Amino acid sequence: MTFQIKDRVAVVTGGSSGIGFETVRLLLSQGARVAFCGRDETRLARAVAMLRQLFPDADLLAHACDVLDKESVQHFADAVRQQFGSVDMLINNAGQGRVANLEDTADEEWLIETRLKLFGVLHPLKAFQPLLEKSDIASMTCVNSLIALQPEPHMIATSAARAALLNLTHSLAHELVEKGIRVNSILLGMVESGQWRRRYELRSERDLDWKAWTARIAERRGIPMKRLGRPQEPAQALVFLASPLSSYTTGSCIDVSGGFSRQI
Repeated sequence: MTFQIKDRVAVVTGGSSGIGFETVRLLLSQGARVAFCGRDETRLARAVAMLRQLFPDADLLAHACDVLDKESVQHFADAVRQQFGSVDMLINNAGQGRVANLEDTADEEWLIETRLKLFGVLHPLKAFQPLLEKSDIASMTCVNSLIALQPEPHMIATSAARAALLNLTHSLAHELVEKGIRVNSILLGMVESGQWRRRYELRSERDLDWKAWTARIAERRGIPMKRLGRPQEPAQALVFLASPLSSYTTGSCIDVSGGFSRQI
């Protein structure tokens, strides 16, 4: 079974590395036409070069864009409209987390985290909504975190902002359903990333290889599957929710945490 998205147009924010890059790669492997953005032009160019090697005939657009800059997002949307003329799927992946407890979090940092999590979704939605409304399979899918439901004290501001995003996406699902746009999310647990790779290089347990080192971290954190997630795994969940395979699903979220959730 395929994702039924051949020749459909997908937009991915934060698509130059990690989960975003794997999402772009999966979409292209399914025959989709893809536009993706990121803030770092060097990283964007590197991602495009890798994707062109894998998919030399792909209909692909990469665009430098800061999702917190409304004008920048609109320029991205204009470029997508010019090249593709339509959008069927919007996948919001751009974002990061702040490690800090209550005492270490200044007042303005609460606002910074909330602005990133909410407007990182709202700006792309508003820019691409006119195109999405013309699609017969329109969807918006957002990368969120399990801490939206299961807050971590060492990420107090990010946990609160993630909870706000989960609330927002649920509200948007109900508001946009009349316009034919489905809205869903995935909730991430601990996933392999460049940050984990850098920590691995600085590890004190030099006798452990990557697999053993990450397995030990997963076991210490209480992840039942005893490993970190791979970027390809949340990418698969994102594309499933964005695709017609989930045509009767909106206002929902998929847990991609290896069983780390304590929620029923």
